[in-house]
Amino acid sequence: MWISILASILTIGLKWYAFSVTRSVGFLSDALESGINLIAGIVAFYSLTVAARPADKEHPFGHDKAEYFSSLAEGVLIVIAAFGIAYAAINRMYHPQPLESLDYGMLLSVVATIINFATSRILLYFSKKHNSITIEADAHHLMTDVWTTVGIIAGIFLVKMTGWQVLDPIMAILVAISIVYTGIKLIIRSMDGLMDSRLSEKEMVLIREVLDRYKSEEIDYHALYTRRASAKQFITFHLLFPGDFTVNRAHDMTKQIESELKLLLPYSDIFIHIEPMNDPDAFEDCLKSEN
Repeated sequence: MWISILASILTIGLKWYAFSVTRSVGFLSDALESGINLIAGIVAFYSLTVAARPADKEHPFGHDKAEYFSSLAEGVLIVIAAFGIAYAAINRMYHPQPLESLDYGMLLSVVATIINFATSRILLYFSKKHNSITIEADAHHLMTDVWTTVGIIAGIFLVKMTGWQVLDPIMAILVAISIVYTGIKLIIRSMDGLMDSRLSEKEMVLIREVLDRYKSEEIDYHALYTRRASAKQFITFHLLFPGDFTVNRAHDMTKQIESELKLLLPYSDIFIHIEPMNDPDAFEDCLKSEN
């Protein structure tokens, strides 16, 4: 995240200077988006610091959900920035200004784009390594910034070739629409995480495959529930053992199943409740969970 913050500071300087020498509202919108990147990077850095804290008395399940607050804040900031960009673009349509030094401005933007692209690739690598939604969100936001800048450079090039200066605010409005789309996606994904969404179907299949293998040993399961909290997964289920299993044997089998699941799904907290298969209450619970 320090790389993201430093990259945002550098690109803000480049893009703002590009705006100051060209007076292009397109370059202004690009600079504002990088400003949002910087704020989002600082918020993300703080949220990752909180999420890394170990579980404590007040938060026995850990602090991983702090990452969702970060990506939610980033999504809201992106949408606010988009409306600011759209306002500046519409105002420029009614109050046009001549554009200057377009070649120099485009060169500065190209340099900023290269910096953002390289930073985004680095963040994506570490987001996969640490399974972090915050780092992933920041990486995708930077890539949106890259494509935004490419579009603005293309628009400015057309302005230079045709002399149609109205293309500058039109390009800025298109950028604003693109940014709103990105922001809304982040907000929806963050809200989904805060609502305790279950693991993906692919991950659920992996869990069931492990548990189904033990049915041949007369071990069944039910009440399988999962949820995700950023990088951490929580898996809960009941294991049904034959009534003549000793506690030690059932416990050993439970540890074995838990180990297999953690190999497939690292960063998982697994909670297993043991029940005797010949208990009528357990059988009723099993029927209910299947319906």
